[in-house]
Amino acid sequence: MAEYEWQRIARTIEEEIRSGRIPPGGALPGIVRLAESHGVADRTVRRALLNLRERGLIETLPHKGSFVVAPLPPTNGTPTH
Repeated sequence: MAEYEWQRIARTIEEEIRSGRIPPGGALPGIVRLAESHGVADRTVRRALLNLRERGLIETLPHKGSFVVAPLPPTNGTPTH
């Protein structure tokens, strides 16, 4: 089954989080920067971040940005949808 762009971005960000490249408490790049680096629209990035929030990997603070939660939830192998 084909992967949607937002799923690819969510998976990429999750890999960066789980590898420690973006540590717990660390800030994710802003939406515009993520959209530019992935070559997608802002709304695609917003959907990816929503998925990461729903799965408990990040939290978003108004006017502050998105941050990796601490501690990280365990990997459960559930597909991102």
